[in-house]
Amino acid sequence: MIPIKLPREQKQEIVERVKEYFELERSESIGDIAAEQLLDFMLKELAPYVYNKAVEDARQAVEQKWASIEEELYSLKKPLR
Repeated sequence: MIPIKLPREQKQEIVERVKEYFELERSESIGDIAAEQLLDFMLKELAPYVYNKAVEDARQAVEQKWASIEEELYSLKKPLR
């Protein structure tokens, strides 16, 4: 899988949130480098699972929409004598 490249602004925002999490939830302070390394690791490890779930959710949504369209098309048929 192609590694996820986040725009620098987004990555920095997430790094700040990781640091806040460690401070609030664990009463630990971590620096920018540690937070960024953790983020990179989590993206690498979690991205395939999240991506596959998103693909499955999209597949199900399309399948449901297709079923609805199919019903609508059948309802348009004219009865034959």
